[in-house]
Amino acid sequence: MKLSYWEYNTWLTDIDFTIVGSGIVGLNCALRLRERFPKAKILILEKGFLPQGASTKNAGFACFGSISEVMADLGSHSEQEVIDLVAQRWKGIGLLRKKLGDQSIDFQVNGGHELFLDSADALYLDCAERLPEINKLLQSVYGADAFHLGPNTFGFHKVKKKYITNSFEGQLHTGKMMNGLLRLVQAAGVLQLNSITVEDFSGKASGVHVKTDRFEFVTRKLFIATNGFAAQLLNEEVQPARAQVLITEPIAGLHIKGTFHFDEGYYYFRNIDDRILFGGGRNLDLKGEETDRFACTPRIQERLEMLLKEVILPDTPHKVAQRWSGIMGTGPQKKPIVKAISDHVYCGLRLGGMGIAIGSAVGAELADLTQ
Repeated sequence: MKLSYWEYNTWLTDIDFTIVGSGIVGLNCALRLRERFPKAKILILEKGFLPQGASTKNAGFACFGSISEVMADLGSHSEQEVIDLVAQRWKGIGLLRKKLGDQSIDFQVNGGHELFLDSADALYLDCAERLPEINKLLQSVYGADAFHLGPNTFGFHKVKKKYITNSFEGQLHTGKMMNGLLRLVQAAGVLQLNSITVEDFSGKASGVHVKTDRFEFVTRKLFIATNGFAAQLLNEEVQPARAQVLITEPIAGLHIKGTFHFDEGYYYFRNIDDRILFGGGRNLDLKGEETDRFACTPRIQERLEMLLKEVILPDTPHKVAQRWSGIMGTGPQKKPIVKAISDHVYCGLRLGGMGIAIGSAVGAELADLTQ
């Protein structure tokens, strides 16, 4: 289909900044660019009819890293790198809350609890023993001890009698968060076109030539914020990682409150609207889940259902209402990739499943790469 003169002239001419991806990073990049360049023409291209990837698919955890995750990171990162990672997440949540307001995104701080299955003796003992050490390490971020042992208040089965809780962790409503960011972007006069797939780009003396599945155009600067889909456009150390999720029908009198992780963070759940949202199981098929294809597989969904019945809701009748998947961006390092690809092309990628916590900061940092 050929575009008209009016379409090119209005939407695709004299573009200063084009952002590929309307997830948390892309939208925050647009808002920061508008702050810096009030008169610029800014365009966002999104391949889905809604933001794809993980931004509208996640569990809504405002988390900074469970104790076992922090300990695992210390095995592959220096102490300062781990402190910086947690500090970036802490700062990012603060930026998000300030930008949108707690009430508008249903932000609540009910604590983040790490459960330990009865079979995880060594991990539990190691975490409990190192708890004072980890608290001391992260004092500069939180300003207080974040982690503490607490009883199995909610009566989960087949787990140790105590959780290790991060008192500062919270939760939010993912849809309201994304809708709030989209409203801000629209109010800022940023153009957004959905259902447009960027297929290729090439540098020009005056900017970047961009080829999509529907049209071609030139932009002065290009920002790629596609995270788990980055390999379709760039050769960077980031690969897709699919996360599968299910949610129950409403459960009368559901008393579970807070966010929960177990099995070294590979499983996670929370209460939302008197339902249990439960995701994870990627460790059952790590290679198979390195995909950018949205799907739910029987092996992982059956495991989620079994754990839901045996661990989380052993004495509570429940039915699964919906299932879905999201695509994260991961890699050998936890630190996001925020850099210039060339004189006119920049990327903000590899959020490592921490998009809610770091997306605002990464988006702003991405926008600040240009002059």
